[in-house]
Amino acid sequence: MQYLKTDKEISLMRQAGLLVWQAHEIAAEHVKPGVTTAEINAAVEQFITEHKATPLFKGVPSSNGKVPFPAVTCISVNEQIVHGIPGSRALREGDIVSIDIGIKQHGWCGDAAVTRPVGKIAPKVQRLLDITEGTLKLAIELIPQSRLWSQVARELEEYVKSAKFSVVEGLVGHGVGREMWETPQVPNYYTKQYEQLADFELKPGVVIAVEPMVNMGAKRMRMLGDAWTIVTHDGLPSAHFEHTLAITKKGVQVLTAGPDGKAWATV
Repeated sequence: MQYLKTDKEISLMRQAGLLVWQAHEIAAEHVKPGVTTAEINAAVEQFITEHKATPLFKGVPSSNGKVPFPAVTCISVNEQIVHGIPGSRALREGDIVSIDIGIKQHGWCGDAAVTRPVGKIAPKVQRLLDITEGTLKLAIELIPQSRLWSQVARELEEYVKSAKFSVVEGLVGHGVGREMWETPQVPNYYTKQYEQLADFELKPGVVIAVEPMVNMGAKRMRMLGDAWTIVTHDGLPSAHFEHTLAITKKGVQVLTAGPDGKAWATV
């Protein structure tokens, strides 16, 4: 069942969301050639610890239940779509790096992701980032104009396909609240089955993490042997942008934006 948040609860979630944005600012300072993904993760972990908050990814069991996620961030490079494990890999000029951070503070969760270029990147890769960010921006714009999420999802999928890219299927956004992963599921694509079984109404009190994942090539993906990292099947790059969004009577509030309301994909 969908859990609607009150205005007071949304204001508390905004504090967690602001902390997520600040953590992303810390990460962004370290996105440069020669820096390892483990170093980025360590900087974010130190920030979270200093603010006496809880990282939401560390320790989460894998789908096979055998491999707890070992880091506070998911850091995915180039063909890695999501759930990349930080380690000794050093970033190189021309890479793109997707950083996903989830934090709980005072009992409420925030979740956001962004894909950043490492130095100068190829124009076609920059276009992938622009379209993926544009997909999230489109969702923010369409939510107040739509009654059901399926109406938004249909438009998001069409937007990506019109750019000659592929929407990742099977990986979806989610409700956010006192727990990181709440109902409903929030796909970035449209299927008749979803509309019939799991669609939801866009109304005040709904808080969701919307996170388009877009592949430069085909939508097929596979998991690496670490039981976490999901990569494109064809080895081409993928991008990932995400915000935690609250629907209010005044419109959509981006809970994981900066103190001035600005961040990736915001107007």
